[in-house]
Amino acid sequence: MSYILSIDQGTSSTKTIIFDEKGQAVFKASEPLKTHYLDGNRVEQDPEVIYKNVLISVRNCIEGFIKAGGDVTQIKACGISNQRETFVLWDKEGKPLHNAVVWQDKRSIGVCDDLEKEGLGPKINEKTGLIIDPYFSGTKIIWLNQNNQLIKGAISKGEAYFGNIDTWLLYKMTGGKSYMTDYTNASRTLFFNLKKLNWDQDLLTDFGLSNLNLPEVKPSSFHFGSTNLEGILDHEISISALIGDSHAAAFGETCFDPGNAKATLGTGSSILMNIGSEPKTSQNGMVTTICWSTEDRVDYALEGIIVSAGATIEWVRNQLGLFSDTSEIETICESVPDNGGVYIVPAFSGLGAPHWNMNRKASIEGLSFDSTKAHIVKAAVESVPYQIKDVIVAMEQDSGTPLSELKIDGGITNNKSLVQFLADLLERKVTTIRMADVSALGAGYLAGLNAGVYRDLDQLKSFNADTVTTTAGADVSQVKEYYEGWKKVIG
Repeated sequence: MSYILSIDQGTSSTKTIIFDEKGQAVFKASEPLKTHYLDGNRVEQDPEVIYKNVLISVRNCIEGFIKAGGDVTQIKACGISNQRETFVLWDKEGKPLHNAVVWQDKRSIGVCDDLEKEGLGPKINEKTGLIIDPYFSGTKIIWLNQNNQLIKGAISKGEAYFGNIDTWLLYKMTGGKSYMTDYTNASRTLFFNLKKLNWDQDLLTDFGLSNLNLPEVKPSSFHFGSTNLEGILDHEISISALIGDSHAAAFGETCFDPGNAKATLGTGSSILMNIGSEPKTSQNGMVTTICWSTEDRVDYALEGIIVSAGATIEWVRNQLGLFSDTSEIETICESVPDNGGVYIVPAFSGLGAPHWNMNRKASIEGLSFDSTKAHIVKAAVESVPYQIKDVIVAMEQDSGTPLSELKIDGGITNNKSLVQFLADLLERKVTTIRMADVSALGAGYLAGLNAGVYRDLDQLKSFNADTVTTTAGADVSQVKEYYEGWKKVIG
């Protein structure tokens, strides 16, 4: 038996999972990670703590695997998925110049405004597939270069090294020998030319970052280097995959063909639709990105980024106190026969795709004396499918390819009423994989392909047989009416 070690370094924790040669998880460990929420819309993490967090998670997983009778000598390779736009800057000695700046950080709103005023929006979109937004790494690096003298000096001298978390972990795990990233992570920076698959020096000059050191870019499934994970293993293994977490989820969900799409439903939501071997520029508020890649194939995707998904439901629980446990939600939603005309516009941190209105505020619409707390809870739940529908409609218009099926993952997919509402709204199959950690699965699949543990994509498809499919039910016409109401309140 051969095994793959998969590390999913997320915003709130690091999960480490060992997969066997049939794609089955045989052992898992998770370690929570602290995030610092600071004044001025700043969100940071300690880069060294992130690395230590990964090592703790890996060590616990390996030790548990051994106690369960596992043979660590059969671990052939390692794959890493990571929180995508979070980045680190470090010096030539490998010492961080600043805390890691997390994808949620909004300090660069002013930088974005300046770039828009300079008229760079169309150029950035045409080259990178992205829009000017604080969500992406580039604008926050510009902010640091403008506001942090240490970083400004290091960049001007050519002594600052940039990397998303995948690059930082690779660099640390290989003792500084490997300085690389993959196409998916590179495509989240505002620096990467999607068509040429390289760093765009023209844009770097526009941003005043010509002297910034950037990692070598490779396919997601590739031999990036070797590691024994600081002695946790008694032998070195190949680091055979790097990939952003949402892209890893798409690969784990086997989105291998145009029209395949996945939605990860977490705090926010990332919806990726495979559009094939050529990038397409969105006219409807999507971003174009790399879906996933191997050494002989690069697939592109359209992505819709939803800022608040599960976060809206959490807000209703934590701030309004309308329920105490998520297990209550379905019963509450079913206690009212309709939505009562109540909608929540979940713009707590602005609205993402396809609206991209970061100045909008959240609101509860349509309240009357007949409204109950159940209507508000129901509105919070239904705000997630509404936003997904908005994104899917835009994707179909951009790609010219109809959605074949939506594959979903993430914690709130356990809510059956939400999934049924989504299937009714889309009038498509909605499939849930019985695997909670699908980003780790995707990274494991890609690592296993490079290491020869897995044969090909067809074999990977056969691993995902254990799924639950939900189809549209009897309430489609009523749900369509609700969606018309949503379109009115969303503007």
